[in-house]
Amino acid sequence: MNFLDEATITVKSGDGGRGCVSFRRERFIPKGGPDGGDGGKGGDIIITAVASLSTLSDFSTKPIRTASDGKPGEGGNRSGRSGEDLILNVPPGTIVENIETGEMLADLVKDNQSFVAAKGGIGGKGNRHFASSTNRTPRFAQPGMPGEELKIRLVLKELADIGLVGKPNAGKSTLLARLSTATPKVGAYPFTTITPNLGVIYSDVAPPLVVADIPGLIEGASVGKGLGHRFLKHIERTKLILHLIDVSTSSESEIMEEYLSIRSELALYSAKLPEKLHMVVLTKTDTLDGQNSMNVHKAEAEFGKLGIRCLAISSHTGRGLDSLRDEIFTMWNKLLARDSNEDR
Repeated sequence: MNFLDEATITVKSGDGGRGCVSFRRERFIPKGGPDGGDGGKGGDIIITAVASLSTLSDFSTKPIRTASDGKPGEGGNRSGRSGEDLILNVPPGTIVENIETGEMLADLVKDNQSFVAAKGGIGGKGNRHFASSTNRTPRFAQPGMPGEELKIRLVLKELADIGLVGKPNAGKSTLLARLSTATPKVGAYPFTTITPNLGVIYSDVAPPLVVADIPGLIEGASVGKGLGHRFLKHIERTKLILHLIDVSTSSESEIMEEYLSIRSELALYSAKLPEKLHMVVLTKTDTLDGQNSMNVHKAEAEFGKLGIRCLAISSHTGRGLDSLRDEIFTMWNKLLARDSNEDR
């Protein structure tokens, strides 16, 4: 399945049916009054979140989506049938934006949550509505109202509790595979991950948490380099960020420089991202020699001075993974407690 996390389409709701001009004509009633029925309402365009979907791939073709028109009214006071609504299914986490105005129209995060993107036109009134004491035989009816048409952008932002961020080949996919039941593609080369992977980690004392492996960040990601915007937007919904740094060939200063570089890209993309609770995870410690091991200890101490939680791990050998899992749930519980206090 091709991953697609953004799509642009034009939606057009149905036009309302026209009202009918008709007069009652029955035996022995040669001059019956007007009995033109109303036109039917045009169909709506409805966007609905469906939990079984994970991409916007269905929108890669057919860029114009149209609901059916309402039927015209008929004589005998018979109203026209309403047009059928067109329901567009999207994954939970999809944002609907008006391209012309830039306005966010809806944020569909729950299964079966719906939003009417374009309302169908109202049907026109038949001539029976226009009879009066001065005009008993109105020979006109209303046309149906046109449906709404607009160009919208669908943007999928993953619904994850925790985001793994770092430069390409920092070990995010390997860590996700070790912490969770996910089976992401793993390779010893940059950009193994080109789409966000999701996994779930479990604890005996807390609800499970969804973790997103965000594709590698590069310098300039905040302005779109390396598909930066496509990647960074998936971090916006997460509440806890894990900064992964490959320490296999890094000095103490390089470790800190890489951390600051990632933080800078996050801040340039959105001022809210650096405010999220985060910790640093130093990866690939199984490859270290004596000098590099000392660099890791120095980096841990330096992060500690800054009040930043830092753990060194090896996804290959399993070193530190239990401690990392415990720390994740500890920080998560602190986050829940903080949010609870703020809501009071």
